[in-house]
Amino acid sequence: HRDLHSFPTRRSSDLPPRKRKILFGEMLVFAILSLIAAAVLSIEAITLAKNPDAVLSCSFNTWIDCAKVGSTWQANVLGFPNAFLGLVSEPVVMTIAVASLAGVRFPRWFMFTANVCYLLGVIFAYWLLWQSTYVIGALCPWCLLVTVSTTFVFTSMTQWNIRENNLFLPEGLQAKAFAFVRSEEHPSELQSRQSISY
Repeated sequence: HRDLHSFPTRRSSDLPPRKRKILFGEMLVFAILSLIAAAVLSIEAITLAKNPDAVLSCSFNTWIDCAKVGSTWQANVLGFPNAFLGLVSEPVVMTIAVASLAGVRFPRWFMFTANVCYLLGVIFAYWLLWQSTYVIGALCPWCLLVTVSTTFVFTSMTQWNIRENNLFLPEGLQAKAFAFVRSEEHPSELQSRQSISY
């Protein structure tokens, strides 16, 4: 017998407004930070393209050296600066966050696609972090900001999509994921949700 108050529904309209604002507010803030980092990295990539010996503002020493990282093939995996991807993707995330804060609900397929694309972005960000740490031997502060921001955006987006049942998960897995997400709520929020349900 299923507990009707805990089973994930298609649309979790009983999500407390405060929690919704936190999720999408967090998504918006970190998407903005990631966009700023992407913009700076793009400018630095153009600077390095013009002058490979240029000294960048975030090149402090052997271990913290944006120029060293930016001059490697890992910084241009697709044949152009990786930062350009952020200039394209982050405005989309910001649009989703702002619209969602205003109460808009996007189609299931759209949110699922966005989540998959951002998952690939997270994997790519951590691959670059691994490359910087263990292969290149130098770290880029702006790249680290992108990695952290991407992680937070992905976490917020995934949590929302689990609540909304947007990920096309098998019923059992969706139930477990939904239960895990709800376990993160404050007790007062859970009590409020239950009273609304009754």
